[in-house]
Amino acid sequence: MHSPADYLELARAASDGSVLRQLARRPHPFVWRAVAANPHTPAIVLLELCAARSTAWSDNELLHLLARHPQADRAVLLAVLNAAAEKLTEGERPYAAVLALAERIELTTTEVSPLGALPGASARLRRGLAHRLTARP
Repeated sequence: MHSPADYLELARAASDGSVLRQLARRPHPFVWRAVAANPHTPAIVLLELCAARSTAWSDNELLHLLARHPQADRAVLLAVLNAAAEKLTEGERPYAAVLALAERIELTTTEVSPLGALPGASARLRRGLAHRLTARP
């Protein structure tokens, strides 16, 4: 029998995509975050994690990890963008994910910049977003 700690350890060390997919389907948000932080996690698994929900803090951290992930393709980044927009509209603050998305060249500035106009966006987020979007290559 495996404990949640075993799943966490495996999520941090695994390099097999099928193992990471199974771990992403476990009911433990800390395991989801470890899978999202694992550089070997394939994009299809990252896409599944975009829909995972727990607490506001955990969800925001997961979205941040997904937005920064080296395997995150355009589909994953668009899913993160949509989830972040939803959270901002609800008054939550996925600011780290929004700022990470602004640095991803897979997304256009036209796709990312509207996040700054949503109800949960602070003036500081809008400034950071504008700065990152103008600093793009």
